[in-house]
Amino acid sequence: MRNPWLSVIMPSHNGERWLAAALQSVVDQGESGIEVIFVDSSASEASLQIAASFAGKLEIRTYRRLDLVPWPAKTNFGVAEARGEWICILHVDDLWLPGRSRALRAWLSGQCGGVLHLHPAYIVDGEGKKLGIWRCPLPQSKAAVSPQIMLERLLLQNFVPVPAATIRRETFLEVGGMDEALWHTADWDLYLKLAAAGTVYYHPQPLARYRIHGNSLGALGSRNLGDFRDQLETVLDRHIEKLSGASRKAVLRLASASIEMNTALAAANAGRPLALVKAFASILKLGPLGIYRYFYYSRIIDRALPRLRARLAGKI
Repeated sequence: MRNPWLSVIMPSHNGERWLAAALQSVVDQGESGIEVIFVDSSASEASLQIAASFAGKLEIRTYRRLDLVPWPAKTNFGVAEARGEWICILHVDDLWLPGRSRALRAWLSGQCGGVLHLHPAYIVDGEGKKLGIWRCPLPQSKAAVSPQIMLERLLLQNFVPVPAATIRRETFLEVGGMDEALWHTADWDLYLKLAAAGTVYYHPQPLARYRIHGNSLGALGSRNLGDFRDQLETVLDRHIEKLSGASRKAVLRLASASIEMNTALAAANAGRPLALVKAFASILKLGPLGIYRYFYYSRIIDRALPRLRARLAGKI
């Protein structure tokens, strides 16, 4: 395939449990013009063998790169190797829903000037059971998202599920790709760079499944609370200057409270639930309007309730 219209980047590390299902969800699109760039850093070859078994069903290229352990590094390598005008990142534990690529073709054809297209995703557990839906706090319109709205809301919290974003490859490269030092917030940092570089569109149709489980990168990495907080603060400090005046002051206040809450939730997940008391106090200090904006922009309910359901069911 010389000129694919879409390149699917799949970074992998010991992801063989769900890999076949993720790849099959791309096969099930029934669309031509899609290539898969599979980049694996596993010690064993189990994942590579699964990926290679799809060679007759997909246009797939596999790379074994033991030197590229962080997922942002594998993603950057995959994008450099990609040939499509557009890229998607599909982690091995996530899934596309049927019809995603068809809908994507229509969006890209009708709104060809964008650099980033977003949509909601279902949150599912390790067995694929739906636990909730993760939406972006953006206007549901065919018009482009206002740059001011996008930055103000995205600075508060990363509200973009990884399998729900489609990115213009050229712009990904122009903004420097992913920061490989950010193991937890590299995608958030990338979306903020893209939002400042071009037009963003949001489509309200959920077309992917985002899987939560006990061995996910976020679940494991958030146990180092100091580093986890630093990852969040680094992105906020890096991009808050893109806003000015009263807007920057208001967003900084909300985002700081959001960091307190995210860190407290990570602490609770690691067996320290009392950290939530301080976090809730920081939310209450925002006042009625600030509290409303925090809950709406952060999508904290969308993100936290499915994890609570999974934990109560023993799935995490």
